[in-house]
Amino acid sequence: MHSFARHHHSESGEASAKQTKGLILNFGWRYDLMEWSIDTFLFRGKLHELRQRTVTLAGIQVGETVLDVGCGTGTLAILVQQGVGVSGHVTGVDPGTQEIARARSKAARRHLPIDFQVGVIEHLAFPDQTFDVVLSTIMMHHLPDGLKRQGLAEIARVLKPEGRLVIADFKRKEERVGQAARFHAGGSGMHDLAALVSEAGFEHLETEEMRLPRSSAFPGAGFLRAHKS
Repeated sequence: MHSFARHHHSESGEASAKQTKGLILNFGWRYDLMEWSIDTFLFRGKLHELRQRTVTLAGIQVGETVLDVGCGTGTLAILVQQGVGVSGHVTGVDPGTQEIARARSKAARRHLPIDFQVGVIEHLAFPDQTFDVVLSTIMMHHLPDGLKRQGLAEIARVLKPEGRLVIADFKRKEERVGQAARFHAGGSGMHDLAALVSEAGFEHLETEEMRLPRSSAFPGAGFLRAHKS
C-alpha cells in the first residue's frame, strides 16, 4: 500500500492548480485493489476497523456536513454518507486526480451525492465555518510539520464553532514490534500530533490506540479527537 507510493504530479489543469508539498498517491482503482488485498490477507480487516472506529469517534449525526481531508478513493466518505443521511452532506478532497476520479465513480455507482474534489490540505476551497466534522485517516504522516500546521489551521478555519476533528494514523515505525515492524509506511506520534492540534486552536483533545497482538502484521494506529474552541 503506502510502501508502494511515490510522488506523482498529474499534468492535468485541475491538478496543476492544486499542488502540495505533501505526498500525492495517484493510483485510482489500483489503490483499491492493493488495499483490499493487504487488508484481507495481511491486516485481517484492521484498516476497515480503523475507518469504522473513526466514524464512531466522530459521532456522526444525521444532517451534518462532513469533510474528509485526504479522502483517497472515497472509501471513508462513502461510509460517512450512511451516517449523515439524505439531509446531510459529505465532501472529500485529495490531491490525486486518479484517486478523485475513482472516488466519484464509486459514489456514482451507489447513487450517493458525495462531493469529491481535487484539493490540498493547505488551501481548502471552502468558506469559513462550513463543516460540523472534519476527518483525516492515514495521511498525516505524509506531511512535514510545517505543512501539518498549515493544514490544521485550514481545518480549524472551515470547521464550525465546537466542530469536531478526528485524525487516525499509523503508529511511528520505531513503535512497531514483531511482524508490524516490517511494514514500511510512515506513521505519526500522537503526542506530537496532539501538540500541533492544540496549537491550531483545538481543545478537549483525546487520544487512543488500537491494541493488537504481537503477531499482527498491522502496524498499529492511533486516534485523536478534538473540538474547535
